[in-house]
Formats: sequence, structure tokens, C-alpha cells
Amino acid sequence: MSCVRHLQTRLLPTEDTDLGEEGQESKPTFDFQTYMIQKVNVVNQALDAAVPLNDPVKIKEAMRYSLLADAKRVRPVICIAACEVVGGSESMAMAAACAVEMIHTMSLIQDDLPCMDNDKLRRGRPSNHVVYGEAVAVLAADALLAFAFEHIAASTVGVPPSRVVRSIGVLAGSIGPEGLAAGQLADMSCERISVSDVGMEDLEFIHLHKTAALLEGAMAVGAILGGGSDEEVEKLRMFARSIGLLFQVVDDILDVTKSSEDLGKTAGKDLLAGKLTYPRLIGIEKSREFAEKLNKEAQGWLSGFDAEKVMPLVSLANYIALRQQ
Repeated sequence: MSCVRHLQTRLLPTEDTDLGEEGQESKPTFDFQTYMIQKVNVVNQALDAAVPLNDPVKIKEAMRYSLLADAKRVRPVICIAACEVVGGSESMAMAAACAVEMIHTMSLIQDDLPCMDNDKLRRGRPSNHVVYGEAVAVLAADALLAFAFEHIAASTVGVPPSRVVRSIGVLAGSIGPEGLAAGQLADMSCERISVSDVGMEDLEFIHLHKTAALLEGAMAVGAILGGGSDEEVEKLRMFARSIGLLFQVVDDILDVTKSSEDLGKTAGKDLLAGKLTYPRLIGIEKSREFAEKLNKEAQGWLSGFDAEKVMPLVSLANYIALRQQ
């Protein structure tokens, strides 16, 4: 299934509808499906152009295999949306949006390695190391990480250099020893640990770093490149933190309630690996309640922004909360 078809069939209808005086539903004020399909198409085209299949072919092929696979592109879309919310343009954030997706793809390649989660399925097809071998997969991940920062530095347009430099620092911090890497290590360290020995604070640390950190980075970078104030950058970063946790709570729920075919990745692997998850710690029903609470918190951080410009983020939070894949 193509990424566009995937979005058309999986995204929920927009909730932004009004009822007329006679109770008749009017046209939606914001069409989230159309917005996402348009943004995903533009991002996919930019990613394809950023990493052409040229020499050295082997490493480029492995990079493209994972980078261009069907995906929701949540991170690059929120990077662009944040830029637009504060008055910037899509073009100002596109290089950074692509970089964020390169970094996310790098983390997925690494997650799937035998020394990590040992997962043979990703985005509905064999993981990178299954197709290309572990050595090439590691090098492809390294290349994506390095090229992500090169791409921001060389391809960002219409933005003062000071903002570009600041955005590079913020994005690097989101994946370093106090970001994604810390979350991955904590996640691995908690495998097979008794639930009685851990709590919500431990689980939150893992996912604030492993999942939310890159979302925060994507949102903050978009806002910085768009010229947002420090207050606007912080509010959007906190929104991203909330939807980052929300994304993980829902992901944990889906892992134990959906099939591998539904998810496009191996279902139930967290349970089999003895990983610390929200359903394991507090049960499915309380996990669902927590997801609802996080969605409300996320949308609370969007108060004060232009109501029309912020609609993509409001709709995205609702989509993440109610997604089935």
C-alpha cells in the first residue's frame, strides 16, 4: 500500500465540523486528510531528491530502502507545521524536516538490529539488516545521521544563519546522551525487570527520551527556523512532549491489541521481550485513560496561537490518540 493510500484509508475524518442552525453538519473548517497527504507527498519528494541513488550505490540503496519506506512522516510534518504556526513557510523548514526523518529512520534501523530489539519486520517489510546484513545496516544508519546535519546546514533556504546553527544544536541535543540514546539505553536496561521494581517515573523517563525527545526537537527546530519567540518555541516543544508520550502510550496499547499485519511491524514483541510498557505497568484501560489525559494536555499548550494555523497540530494530536496502526 502506498503511503498516500495508507493515509487515505487510515487517517480519521476531521473533527473540526460545525452544526448549522437546523442541526445539519457543515463542511469541515480544516481537512486533516488533505493536509497530511499534501505534506507527506512533499516530504517524500524532498527525501527522494536529498538521497539520490548514485555512487556509492550500496550504502545509498540501504539508506533509501528504510528512508523511503511507507511511513506516517509525523516528525517532519510537525516540524513544518511548527514553522508555519509561528509565521514561517514550508520551504524554510523542509531541509530540517527531511533531516528529522533521516534521524528517525536511523533510530529505527538501530532498534531492529539483533543487538537491540532484534526485529525482522519494519514498516510492513523486512528490516534493513535482514535485507542488507548487519554491517551495511549499521553503516546506513551512521550515514543517515551524519547526512541529516549536513543537509540542514547546506540546504536550508530563506533563514538567517544564526537560526540554522541554533536548530542544529537543538536537534543534536534531542538524540545525544541526554536524548534518544539515553532513552534507548534505559529501555534496554528495564527489560525483564519486575513491574514491582519500577514505576511511572521510570517509564516516563524512557519515553520522554526515546520517543518524545525527537518529536520535541522536530517541533522546536521548526519554530526556531520560522522565527518563533522563545515563549512560542517552548510552548510548541511542550506540545510535542505531550504527543510524544501520547504516541508511545498508544503504541504500547496497539502492540498488545493488534496483529503484525495491522501494524506493519511485529506485534507483541514488547511483551515477549519483557519490556516495560504502559499496559504492563497500569493495564490497558488505565493506559487508555492516560492517553486521553495526554491529548488534552497537548492541546492546552496550543492556546494563544492563531486558531487557523494551529489546526494541523490539534488534528494531529487527535489522530495520534485515535490511530489504529
